[in-house]
Amino acid sequence: MSSPDNTTVQAAGCVLWRRSPIDGELEICLVHRPKYDDWSHPKGKLKRGEDALAGALREVAEETGCTATPGTRLSTVRYLANGRPKQVRYWAAEATAGAFTPNTEVDRILWLPPTAARNRLTQSRDRTLVDDLLATLNLA
Repeated sequence: MSSPDNTTVQAAGCVLWRRSPIDGELEICLVHRPKYDDWSHPKGKLKRGEDALAGALREVAEETGCTATPGTRLSTVRYLANGRPKQVRYWAAEATAGAFTPNTEVDRILWLPPTAARNRLTQSRDRTLVDDLLATLNLA
């Protein structure tokens, strides 16, 4: 039996998108986490027994204040976090309602066009998810 420190951390998130209220162009939501001073897609650890998609939508709501309609399953991202393997399953999700309120976990969000979002993301592993979304929406 492996030690608990080697078990893979299960997490889920969404590449959250909307049509700009100004010009109708695609915008992607990024969240800023002051603890890490990074920009990423909304995501988080799953609760015990929680379905990955349900967890992804819960994290979107907690981090952005948005309710979202899930779409296509995107890539799964794997990396080491604090020395432990982490696996994050992602979905495309369209923001349908809600408003952002800053909190201790996420102090800012940005809605950016895909190229700007890709450039703003802190981790290169998150950039491929922008490409996944564009392919899913037939915009690649």
